[in-house]
Amino acid sequence: MYGVAMAAIGMLGVLPIALTIDGYGPISDNAGGIAEMSYLAPHVRENTDELDAAGNTTAAIGKGFAIGSAALVALALFGAFITRVENEPGVDVVSIDILNPLTFSGLLFGAMLPYWFSALTMDAVGTAAEEMIAEIVRQEPYILAGDEPDHAKCIDISTKASLARMIAPGCIVIISPLVVGLVFGYTCLAGLLAGIIVSGIQIAFSASNTGGSWDNCKKFVEAGKL
Repeated sequence: MYGVAMAAIGMLGVLPIALTIDGYGPISDNAGGIAEMSYLAPHVRENTDELDAAGNTTAAIGKGFAIGSAALVALALFGAFITRVENEPGVDVVSIDILNPLTFSGLLFGAMLPYWFSALTMDAVGTAAEEMIAEIVRQEPYILAGDEPDHAKCIDISTKASLARMIAPGCIVIISPLVVGLVFGYTCLAGLLAGIIVSGIQIAFSASNTGGSWDNCKKFVEAGKL
């Protein structure tokens, strides 16, 4: 466990490098958006698209490094939880048996939680996007008439959505271990944590790669190379 914890700290120590290559793609994409809104030559947008496509690949690498360090941290914290339980009065050496009904139930529920969390975040993004589109449609006649776009209103929609709609996912993360541990005990909580770790890591790796792949596929089609 000590070695796992040290490995996690080592990976987290160079995380700024991973985050730097993770931000390469979005910065290139935003540069392309600025170039397009500034009516620069079309080849500028083409160049930024190529940089963004390369950035999607580097982002997947950077996110993979971050996910790997998160897996090690989660494993170290899980080991710390087991050690803490063993030191409780009246508790012998803890043995986590997945055939135990409570442990297996916690394992199943824990494996579902990352999907629930992801669904809520994706729903929040979709709802905020719909509100943004409705606001843009409302402003369109005024913009075509020559008025300046109300950027502040769009920023307000995005900011409020990012705060208000992340309350539920945050509550899932904080409350679920407390409720399971207090109601069903440490055996069920151990299964819950193990399920979250295994399922969450799998989802994270899948999402980090598929997102960049979809974006590059879109750019490939838009470039007329299909």
